[in-house]
Amino acid sequence: MPGGRAGAWELRWKRRPRCAMKINALEEIWIIGVGQFGFLAFDRLSKSGRERRFVLVDPVKKNLLRCKGPNVTLEQSDGVAFLEQRLNASHTPDWIIPALPVHLAAEWFLLRLGPDRLRRVTLPPEIETLLPNPIRGSDGNIYVSHADFRCPDDCAEPRDICTVTGEPRKRNMFEILGEINLPPFKALAIRSHQLGAGIGGYRPKHLFALFDKVEQTTGQLLVSTACRCHGVITGLERIGH
Repeated sequence: MPGGRAGAWELRWKRRPRCAMKINALEEIWIIGVGQFGFLAFDRLSKSGRERRFVLVDPVKKNLLRCKGPNVTLEQSDGVAFLEQRLNASHTPDWIIPALPVHLAAEWFLLRLGPDRLRRVTLPPEIETLLPNPIRGSDGNIYVSHADFRCPDDCAEPRDICTVTGEPRKRNMFEILGEINLPPFKALAIRSHQLGAGIGGYRPKHLFALFDKVEQTTGQLLVSTACRCHGVITGLERIGH
């Protein structure tokens, strides 16, 4: 990713100590990446009528400066590096919204464990026969979707039907990706939960739980992030002990 660490702007509040207890605190959301989708997430959630605290992370200053408001902190930083530097068991937000053009969970695992313990591997071509509408990206990840059309950016992700076709919803993508049977790969997935129309994120505790599984495993892995309809898969290999 382009960009690096830089200063932070804080609006209306000072950062609490990392060890502070979140008692009667505002719900805190970290939006990692403030391009088209990150800005959309901030704009919709900040106008929802619910008081929240936002931390917005992007290496591009002009992206951040669009997002002024109460209870907002702007961090000019690489998103993966920010997560590695700032996320720990004593300092977690309520939600993390990944909205940058990389697979945040996989990249965080790679940075956190280092190249001597975790490395990227190529996803085998036969995996594509097990997936709905797979597209292999230039980064080596595979992107999947139940839709063969462009979904609206304000889909509410109802449980039972597709909002575009009106047809019954297919099996949840996070379940499909978490149960891929492709030896010697082991499938591990984190679910992206709906926080608002077209907005998905996960709890830090679920990200840490997935990291623990990666750390405790050896061999090749299919690490995925997915909601009900869409997902991304990265091939990784845990090496050493």
